[in-house]
Amino acid sequence: MDLAQRHELARRALDGYESGPDATTRALTSARAKMGDAAALVLVEGLSDQIALETAATGGGRDLEAERVVIVPIGGAHAIGRFLTEMGPLTAQVRLAGLYDVREEEVFRRALVAAQIGSPRTRADMERLGFHVCVDDLEEELIRAVGAAEVEALFDSQGDLGSFLSLQNQPAWRGREPERQMWRFLRSGARRNLRYARLLAEAAAGRGALPRPLAALLEAARTDRSVA
Repeated sequence: MDLAQRHELARRALDGYESGPDATTRALTSARAKMGDAAALVLVEGLSDQIALETAATGGGRDLEAERVVIVPIGGAHAIGRFLTEMGPLTAQVRLAGLYDVREEEVFRRALVAAQIGSPRTRADMERLGFHVCVDDLEEELIRAVGAAEVEALFDSQGDLGSFLSLQNQPAWRGREPERQMWRFLRSGARRNLRYARLLAEAAAGRGALPRPLAALLEAARTDRSVA
């Protein structure tokens, strides 16, 4: 596969999404413009989470726009408190849900308590409020769901297998578990991380094997049922 073909595949994978160093900022601005008409807001740490969730929803036959569900990339876990404060009364007017990495669990828990959205003490409490955790992060969840062999085949289909094999041969990564090598490969470039958020979510949805936090979060964000 030549370079032009690889670039075209990368372009298709990010079609409809922001890219570049300020992609999350622009994606957040776009999401904010939709919040006034939203029935549900799903708060996620970054753009890759947004891409994966929207892709998973489409793969499951959901139309988030029609449901007035807005995925909001807040720009990092530590922005959650400020974002909830800025939302003010809107937090009580819409269905609220969220996705976070396990290492940021306490950050999200404290922010929800401070914003008087609930008094969660445990992970189960967080889930009852609509907030679900990735262990350890979204990339690891997707790699586990799709499986190492299928992920490697996906790398091959995108012209990235050679680069991945090169990473495997680096002294720091030689002999490590394939899943961990794949995680590092995805995290080694922001654009790559975004592309594969979509591609892996498509693969997981196609197999009916969405990671539990993504499936649970999409269910929590449904607007066709009464608020608990």
